[in-house]
Amino acid sequence: MFHLVADIEQYPRFVPLCQNLVVRGRRPLEAEREVLIADMTVAYKVVKETFTSRVTLDPSNLEILVEYLDGPFKHLENRWNFLSPEDHLCDISFYIDYEFKSRTLGALMGTMFDRAFRKFSEAFEARADEVYGAAA
Repeated sequence: MFHLVADIEQYPRFVPLCQNLVVRGRRPLEAEREVLIADMTVAYKVVKETFTSRVTLDPSNLEILVEYLDGPFKHLENRWNFLSPEDHLCDISFYIDYEFKSRTLGALMGTMFDRAFRKFSEAFEARADEVYGAAA
């Protein structure tokens, strides 16, 4: 599951509201870690926004950290932690905290973003079924 979530270039295919994602750069770090700089475009009806994030992939610790760099938010951070209690199972912890810069954009997009983030788990589960096969 770590690799499925780390494959951010595929997000436009299945993540709610994600219209486009471009990785601007990749840089290896120590201990198998990697940092990516990515632009994600989210769209809902007539509203379309692009924001830039730094994504740190840490496969040794099964963690992914996303830190906001630029765009319509005052701040945005999310973390993924993966735990495999048994073979072929994975527990995932997902944390997100964000605030829009503009009150108007926050009022317009906030409720919709909240609903979309609730659907993220369903989207990733469906993607895992597609990539790895449905659980029996």
